[in-house]
Amino acid sequence: MSEMVYKIARHFEWEEAEKTGIYAGSADDRRDGFIHLSSASQVYATCSRYFSEESQIILASVESSLLGPALKWEESRRGEKFPHLYAPLPLASVRSVTEIRRSADGRFMFPPEIC
Repeated sequence: MSEMVYKIARHFEWEEAEKTGIYAGSADDRRDGFIHLSSASQVYATCSRYFSEESQIILASVESSLLGPALKWEESRRGEKFPHLYAPLPLASVRSVTEIRRSADGRFMFPPEIC
């Protein structure tokens, strides 16, 4: 199995993707021309920064080797490289989808592989 990359999405966006088998991206993704993904070590910061006010979000684990050359690792905030997908995300490449819940103190809770 190849390295996993992760997509944080609003629940309603993911429901639309499930109807077609393709995630075309959020409004921000479409504006930027690629689908924003994160590595395991980047998920928490991305979620905190861009989804802090959201209540219904999911975390999709995606097998990077199935994305082909459309997946590019590019510098983003503070010079850190993030995975960007320059194509729609086929749900066939998604290995799991988990609802992101919050603990009693409001912190995001993630699966154990997320650092």
